[in-house]
Amino acid sequence: MSLLEAFPVAPINRFQQDASMLQKNQAAPEFRSPNQHNQMVSLADYKGKKHVVLYFYPKDDTPGCTIEANQFTGLGSEFAALNAVVIGVSKDSCASHQAFIDKYGLKLDLLADTSGELCERYGVWQEKEKNGEKKKGIVRSTFIIDKNGVVREALYGVSAEGHAQAMLEKVRQMQE
Repeated sequence: MSLLEAFPVAPINRFQQDASMLQKNQAAPEFRSPNQHNQMVSLADYKGKKHVVLYFYPKDDTPGCTIEANQFTGLGSEFAALNAVVIGVSKDSCASHQAFIDKYGLKLDLLADTSGELCERYGVWQEKEKNGEKKKGIVRSTFIIDKNGVVREALYGVSAEGHAQAMLEKVRQMQE
């Protein structure tokens, strides 16, 4: 009898959220959430028409989130030229999103996922550790969804700086 047969060990799952995390080439989960104007925006609005760059960020008007939103705004016309729309998502309210947009002159829709349902569907609501304390929060993540509603990129734990440019390049590659 081998040691493993005598003392069976359950495999260690280092990433408890694996089951909920999206993968490339799967159908994107449908969403319908209010934007900064309290108007409902859904994935179905873009199906057959535009690619969607759906990015999740932790909180309005914080340093990393501001960098990311400003960089996506700065590249907005380039995304539009590639027939892509950029949409941000956090758990902040519609009013918070509008104040964030007004403060920085952002030119994109920000969805208010106050219930956290959209964050759960896309697997971005995960346990995070900061200063030795563990708590749940939004992991900065981006999904590129093609016109057919298929996830072409599923990126978790991204850095804010330079991320918009990297996503523009990925959308550009989809055109080739």
